[in-house]
Amino acid sequence: MLNPGQRAPSFSLPDDRGDVVSLESLRGQPVVLYFYPKDDTPGCTTQACGLRDDWQALAATGAAVYGISPDGPARHEAFRAKYQLPFSLLADEDHAMAEAYGVWGEKSMYGRKYMGMLRTTFILDAKGVVRHVLEKVKPKEHAAQVQALLKEMTT
Repeated sequence: MLNPGQRAPSFSLPDDRGDVVSLESLRGQPVVLYFYPKDDTPGCTTQACGLRDDWQALAATGAAVYGISPDGPARHEAFRAKYQLPFSLLADEDHAMAEAYGVWGEKSMYGRKYMGMLRTTFILDAKGVVRHVLEKVKPKEHAAQVQALLKEMTT
């Protein structure tokens, strides 16, 4: 997993509108990259809606916010529309970005082990350097944590 102070790996992924977003295109502003397992599941919906509900405060920091999961663009588009999310969702269908960031790993549910997305958030500075890493994110607390860290970075 990446650590604070490391340069974030470059990426180019399709978003929920079919546009390609790259890390290079985001230079010059703070960036929040939050990795989550699956659209329209209880924890992931809570996490996304928390960011939506705190959107004015997050937007005031000037940060770009992107959710990343293995779901495809069409599923992302439906999830974003259903919950009126004001930020884009990136499709990491082959989980190459998750692997580069160190958040594709072994998970366990009901005694069954499988590989999947580890709920993790990276906050990057305007130069693409990791400043904060939030591991094992609790969906209900996520938006407040992100907001506090962005405020700290931008003041």
